[in-house]
Formats: sequence, C-alpha cells, structure tokens
Amino acid sequence: MLQALGLGADVEAVYRGMLADPSGGVAELGARLGLTETQVRVGLDRLVDLDLLRPSRDSPGALRAVRPELGLELLLRRQEEELARQQQELARSKAAAAQVVSELAELSPNTEVDGAERLVGMDAIQSRLEQLAHGLTRECLAILPGGALSEASLESSRPLDRRALARGIEMRSVYQDSARNDPMTLAYARWLTEQGGQVRTSPLLPPRLLIFDRTVAVVPIDPEHSRLGALCTSAPGIVASLATLFEQTWDAAVPLGADRPRPSDSRPTATELELLKLLASGMTDEAAAKRLGVSLRTVRRQMSALMERLHATSRFEAGLKAAQQGWL
Repeated sequence: MLQALGLGADVEAVYRGMLADPSGGVAELGARLGLTETQVRVGLDRLVDLDLLRPSRDSPGALRAVRPELGLELLLRRQEEELARQQQELARSKAAAAQVVSELAELSPNTEVDGAERLVGMDAIQSRLEQLAHGLTRECLAILPGGALSEASLESSRPLDRRALARGIEMRSVYQDSARNDPMTLAYARWLTEQGGQVRTSPLLPPRLLIFDRTVAVVPIDPEHSRLGALCTSAPGIVASLATLFEQTWDAAVPLGADRPRPSDSRPTATELELLKLLASGMTDEAAAKRLGVSLRTVRRQMSALMERLHATSRFEAGLKAAQQGWL
C-alpha cells in the first residue's frame, strides 16, 4: 500500500510492526513478521533514513515509530520537493535543447524554411521521397531526363512505385527518348506501364521534377549536379507552375508503347531536330549530349549522318541548308 511512497513490502511490514509493538529486538520483530533478521535490519535502516523511525527517549538505544499522519506527510513533502527539483532540471534541459536545436538548424541542410526544405545527400533525398510516397492520395508526376537511369535509382524507386500503384495512385512519368536505348531503363518503364502507370518519352526535357498530389514538388538544387541535393517545396505558386510545366511536357511527349511518326528520308527525326537546334544555338557537342541524355559518340554520329543527308561538308553549311529546308 505504501510502495507509491517509496516503501517496499518488507520496509512497510517493519514499519507496521514497529507501530504495533516497538518493544523487543530484531529477532523478535522478525519472528512476528515472518522476516529474516537481515530483512528486518535493512527495513529499520531504510525507515531511519526516511525519518519514520527516531531514537526513543524512554529506552536509550531503541527506536520509536513516528505516527503515520506525521511521517507520511514528511514522505509526501519530500516527494513534492524531489518532483519540483526534477521539473526544474527538465525545464533547464528543455531550454538548453531548444538553444542547441536553434544553433544547429543554421548548420543543418535538411531544414524546412518558409515551405521549402533543402535536402543534401542521397540518403536525405531518399528518406523524404519515401515519406512523400507513403502520404500520396491521388497522383505522382515525374519528369526524368538524362536517358539511362542508374540501377540504384531504379531499385530504390521500384518498391515506392509498386506500393503507390497498388493503392490506386495515378502515376505519370516522362522519360527522355534516349531511355529507349537503355535496356534496364526501358525494362523498368515497361514494368511501370504493366503495373498501371503511364510513361511517355520526349527528345528534350526540362530538369528532373517530381510532384506529389500537386501540393509538394521536388527539384534538384543544381540540375547539372543532381547529387548535390534537392529542394522540396510546398509553396502553392511554385508547385502550380511546375505542374503546368509537367503538363506541357506530357502533351508534347509520345507514349512509350507507340513509335514516333517516322519522317521522310530527307527530314530529321525529332531527336535529330532537337540536336540541330541545340548546336545551332552554339551549344557544344558535350553539352548537347547531356541535354539529350545520350553519349558524345551518339551526338557526333547523328551529326555526321545529318551532314551526309544535307550534302554538307561542314557544320556551318549543314546549319544553312537545314534552315533553307525549313528544319530550323
């Protein structure tokens, strides 16, 4: 009964025994209570510490029990004082923790400020994407430039996509045309369509983009170096603008299962036309290859084929003839 006040069962028994009959020694008290002498001595020491036993004035060397109304009040007062001390320590600890969090927030890259969260590191990005995918209720929109996707990226996306599609989430993804040339990426895109997702491709894409339920968008901090991190924003104006960009890109793209209309022998393909536009704007072969998500060798091979088709001996001449034929 008194365990809530810090008295164990043996100690409580000794206290009750001393209140009932303080006469006799340790052995007699133990016999009455059914306790060993060691248990009785431990109980007596504990009661003295709690000030529930005090020296007897009638019998020097003996102890007397303090009446419960006084002794238990002392115990309660001590508990109150201890709780007050702990609350003060907790308050100081909370204040110190708040100060540390405030100081570290300026150093931590993965901190949300004004509806935008800067995610640094692939682990931070993956964790946030998992959280967003788990909370999806309607749709997920994705623009995935760069052609071939890494095996690690595909494997980390598969369980998230599978769970979302199983819950009836609408998923629309736009890959770069060059993804059709990568067996692993193409296989993943086909798997996605088999699971109920929609996939289209386009020769030229804006930077990588993910939109969750049209309320949160994730874009790379630096499109040229995606591993530097991502920006996660829930600002309505920004998300709405990015959703419009996605819809425009989606409308111009071709479904994965459909072939692009083949041009006549003289006209360039959609990818070749984009290549001509990029090179005509002054972009280098390396930069054009990156924008189209293909290798530098592919860009040079395609440009060589275009020059041959235009009967041009230089790129400058090829540009002039392409413009004359209305390609540019």
